[in-house]
Amino acid sequence: MRLEATNTTGEYKVWLTDSEIDDLRRAAASYRDDVIIQLGAYVGLRAFEVPQVEPQHIKTTESGQYRLRVPRGKDTTGNGGKPRDAYLPAHVERDLQQFQNAENIAPKDAFVELSERGVRAAVKRTSEAAADQTGDGDFEHVSSHDLRRRFAQRLLVDENMNPRVVMQVGGWDSFAAIEPYLNAPTPEVVDDAFASVDV
Repeated sequence: MRLEATNTTGEYKVWLTDSEIDDLRRAAASYRDDVIIQLGAYVGLRAFEVPQVEPQHIKTTESGQYRLRVPRGKDTTGNGGKPRDAYLPAHVERDLQQFQNAENIAPKDAFVELSERGVRAAVKRTSEAAADQTGDGDFEHVSSHDLRRRFAQRLLVDENMNPRVVMQVGGWDSFAAIEPYLNAPTPEVVDDAFASVDV
């Protein structure tokens, strides 16, 4: 985990790894809190988008992949936000189906019946629990946006995905908005880069 200072004292941008996402998931106090972590880290949802999604929003493409309709994304145009189809990994779709069945969630009910503030609080509680369980106090700085940061970094840096594809599924409107995620290679990417050259 790497911390990057912000302009606010005591607040950091946290660059997580997938194994640290696993630590957060193990620290989740409930199935719902684990779903929140997954929707941020693997689907790239913002805290205010998590309460919007319902079982009816899951669609299957002709190729058998899953999409999750986000009814109202971030409003960067002044038009009330726009819908988008986020890529939904099969393992997250499976967990959402199991969560729906376990909690008897109707097709038109939210998976997570919390406010944006409630989603942020659930991530905070989970990150504090992960700090206790792992002994790594840096987890206490993890926010819901850091989950989305991991989503973007995984696709852009680890997987070298086309930025336009990431922009579309993640709801970014400009290259300037995703550029910070391109400039922060993970330790593994650095190791691989140097392993491939003779320095």
